[in-house]
Amino acid sequence: MVKASKDAGETKTGLLTRTASVGGVSYNYQVYVPAIFQEGKRLPVMLFLHGITQRGEGGIVPSRGPASLMARHYLDRVPAIIVLPQCRDTRYWSNRDMGEMAVAALDQATAEFDADSERLCLIGVSMGGYGAWRLAAEHPGKFSAIVPICGGSPLRAGDRFNTIARKVGPTPVWVFHGSDDTVVPVSESRLMVEALKAAGGNVRYSEYAGVGHSIWLNVAAERDLLPWMLSQHRS
Repeated sequence: MVKASKDAGETKTGLLTRTASVGGVSYNYQVYVPAIFQEGKRLPVMLFLHGITQRGEGGIVPSRGPASLMARHYLDRVPAIIVLPQCRDTRYWSNRDMGEMAVAALDQATAEFDADSERLCLIGVSMGGYGAWRLAAEHPGKFSAIVPICGGSPLRAGDRFNTIARKVGPTPVWVFHGSDDTVVPVSESRLMVEALKAAGGNVRYSEYAGVGHSIWLNVAAERDLLPWMLSQHRS
C-alpha cells in the first residue's frame, strides 16, 4: 500500500516535502515544483537518483542557507516537476526497497501535480546511475528518457549488459562517463552502450576525455541535454 501526505494549505511551488509509505515503511522525499506551475498545465517529470554521499533521511536539497538558494535557483530553471527521493544509509538504489520507494515518489508526484505521464525522465548519478539502469529494466516503457551518469550495470553475474539492454528496449537513453573514472570504470558505460546498439536501442553516448568521476559540471554544460529530455514522449 502506498500513501502520500502533505501539509494542509501548503504552497504548490518551490521545494516541498512529501511522505510515501511503501510496505509499511514511511519515507520522506522532496519534490521541486517550478514557479511556472499552473493548475491544468501538464509539466513533464524528472526522477533524480543521487550518489552515495547523499544517502540519509534529511533530504538532499538543503532547506535554508546559501546552498539552498543556489539549488533552488538552478532547479527553477527546469520547466518540469523534479522528484528527489533519498536513499537510506547503508542501502543502495539497486536494492529493491529503495527502487520501489523511488517509483512510488514519482507516481505520487505525477498524480498530485497532474503532470504529463507520457514524459517521465529518469536521471541517475554514480550510485544513482546503477539505480537508473535497474529501474529502467524493471519498468520497461515507463520512462520517456533515461540519463545514466557515470553508472554501470546493477547485475553482478550472468550477461550483465545485454540483459539490461534488452529490457530497456527502444527507450531513448543518453549515457555520460569520464574516460579516467577510477570509481566506476568507464567500461561499464561503454559495454552498456554497445549492448544497447546491438539490441537496436536508441542511445547516445558522451565520454569526457581526461575527466574522472566528477563529471557533473560537464553534463550540466551540455546545452542539448535538457531540450532532448523534454522532447521525449513515451508514445
